[in-house]
Amino acid sequence: MARKKQKKQPAGAPAWMVTYSDMVTLLLTFFVLLLSMANLDKRKFFDALGSLKGAFGFLQSSSVSEINKPQVISYAPMDDDYVSRLYNRVQAMLTRLRIDRDIDLVQDRGAVILRVKDAILFEAGSTTLRPEAGPVLREIAGLVQPLPLLLRIEGHTDDQPPSDPAVTNWDISVQRAVTVLKFFAAEDLLPLDRLSAVGYGDRRPVAPNLGNEQKALNRRVEFVLENLNQYQDKLPYLIDAADQLPF
Repeated sequence: MARKKQKKQPAGAPAWMVTYSDMVTLLLTFFVLLLSMANLDKRKFFDALGSLKGAFGFLQSSSVSEINKPQVISYAPMDDDYVSRLYNRVQAMLTRLRIDRDIDLVQDRGAVILRVKDAILFEAGSTTLRPEAGPVLREIAGLVQPLPLLLRIEGHTDDQPPSDPAVTNWDISVQRAVTVLKFFAAEDLLPLDRLSAVGYGDRRPVAPNLGNEQKALNRRVEFVLENLNQYQDKLPYLIDAADQLPF
């Protein structure tokens, strides 16, 4: 009796395995996209989106150039948890250095703000730093320097018009902020690419301008710690690991 001739198996992987591999690859790509969406970093999101389009085979050449072109750095408020932890650390440092009487530390606008009364830094109506201002500003720079954060210097005044009619409160606030920035630059205390200066005049009071004490609160210089999106991943390490913190 003749044996049946065995059917010859085709070479290569079975057809079901090829289909299964494609499905697993697409699922992996899909979950990578979900993970990138969980991280609120726009640049990473668009990079992952481009990878997903390429995996599905419909990435246009114009999209490639758009994704690979230089991205503009965006600034964002720190998360509330980061702000609270950073606030506590900076407050402890201010107390340790015994300069917490000169500097008020506040949480506002999604950031940590070092608030200094103008009398500590400037004479009344002046935009020239007092000699006593140097040590205070050096201490502030020492606090900010190790942090992966930007520093915005803000000048503020009360609503009392300056004695010189040619000068406005806007002029004084801007010049004071720039004067502080120039001090940091001249002393080489902070990199210039991390600094900015702005003046608000009497437009952003922290108290009603009803009396001398309240007006004195509004005459101030604020040091606003701002976050960069690209530093989000570094902040938990700096803030959570107390033994690793530079302060």
